[in-house]
Amino acid sequence: MTERERPKLSIVAAGLQCETNTFSPFVTGMQSFVEGGILRGDAVLSGQGPDHAAAQRWSSLARRDGYAFMPSVFALAHPSGPTVQSVYEGFRNEIAADLRAAGQVDVVLLYLHGAMVTTEGVSCEVDLVRHVRSIVGPDAVIGVELDPHCHLSRELVDEADAIVLMKQYPHDDFVERAEELYDICTAARRGEVHPRSAIFDCRMVGFYPTTSEPMLGLIEAMREAERMPKILSVGLAHGFPWGDRAANGSRVLVVADDAPDLAETVAAQIGHAFYAFRQKLLPRLPSIDAALDAAQVGPGLCVLADMGDNPGGGAPGDNTALLRRMLDRGLRNAAIGGFWDPMVARLCLEAGIGATLDFRIGGKTGHASGDPLDVRGVVRNYVEDHQQVGLGGSICPLGLSAWIEADGIDIVVTSIRVQTFDPTLFTGLGVDLSTRNIVAVKSSQHFHSRFQPIAETILWVATPGALNMDFATIDYRAKDDKAYFPRDADPLGLGDGSSPPVEPSGE
Repeated sequence: MTERERPKLSIVAAGLQCETNTFSPFVTGMQSFVEGGILRGDAVLSGQGPDHAAAQRWSSLARRDGYAFMPSVFALAHPSGPTVQSVYEGFRNEIAADLRAAGQVDVVLLYLHGAMVTTEGVSCEVDLVRHVRSIVGPDAVIGVELDPHCHLSRELVDEADAIVLMKQYPHDDFVERAEELYDICTAARRGEVHPRSAIFDCRMVGFYPTTSEPMLGLIEAMREAERMPKILSVGLAHGFPWGDRAANGSRVLVVADDAPDLAETVAAQIGHAFYAFRQKLLPRLPSIDAALDAAQVGPGLCVLADMGDNPGGGAPGDNTALLRRMLDRGLRNAAIGGFWDPMVARLCLEAGIGATLDFRIGGKTGHASGDPLDVRGVVRNYVEDHQQVGLGGSICPLGLSAWIEADGIDIVVTSIRVQTFDPTLFTGLGVDLSTRNIVAVKSSQHFHSRFQPIAETILWVATPGALNMDFATIDYRAKDDKAYFPRDADPLGLGDGSSPPVEPSGE
């Protein structure tokens, strides 16, 4: 099709994200979205969040192709408990109003999470796409980009024309996946492709960083499958283990061009390859003391991931168990952060730099927070509007934050509850990580991209908190499949776990 023959399409984009931990003591209200970031209209095109970067790529592609592009609202809240129903409905209705005001809409591009649930148990993504469809009609193409920690339900796949999943964890490929979604959806609206999607349920629940094998090889297998004729997209929904939903679990999604049988075959092939690695993928985490032993004897900087208290999974971010053991063992040249503790941050602001105070750190939110920790420390610095580098180089606000030194350990506290993404959480307050032997971060995996270049060793530590890494024992009530790995050793009944002979071919 020549440029002159290309139809002029009208594209509307919107974003709404929150990863819901249904076991969390929190609810997610409007203030959580204010802290995470809300932008509307053209302001989105100068925003600095991951969702804004996706919208900006869509805008540049539309401009290149001569298409009309209109951003609606883009709102993000950091992982937490269920979103207040009225807050979700407010954003949904705002997107709906913008679609109605836009008139003829050919393509709708949605940047969503996939594990967002309201206080009334509504799946936000399914509900939103249904509302969008009721406005734009059957001929418009609806595309959705999802975080791999989504609940990939059949309902959502059926409601949307195309879904693209981020492949990487850390999710450093969100802009590339946004471009992939744009290409599929605009081609579909021009009638050049006809997306057909297939899901393969791996019947697994787990945690799958993609920075090492076997996940690196699996990602390459997905990319290789995408080189086949008619295969438009291949993705793995890791699932979000701490969201008790019917569709919880790991699933492969394949989008093919008018080739549903091929999509089914490729999804099964990738799914069985993933399933064969299930034992290797089980988390095997050292205890706090074992991790500290290893960190003290190894050369260079050791980064410790506080797995149980990762705010990126909806945890409070104020559990002090790891810090307590660091202090008990008399460690020096160590840093830890960021604790979510606005009260302590405020005390530091009031007392001023250089003040020595008795602090009660953490343990304030609920059972998963554990006990508070009383320390005597010196206020080394504070920043009223601290921030760190987030995913893809975005800006992640931390609010009033402070650096406290207690018995040779640097402690960073923040006023916005968010996981540690980047060394700037520490260095922006003046903590020199080049002189530290140990840095402990409240994150599970998203820290890896930014800390790996400065670390000699990275250890993921079994710490207490809201994120139970023993997936066989999580008390699911709503999940529709109770016979999943690792609760069931072989839920697909493949014996040794090897893949059945599947040889997909193009059509």
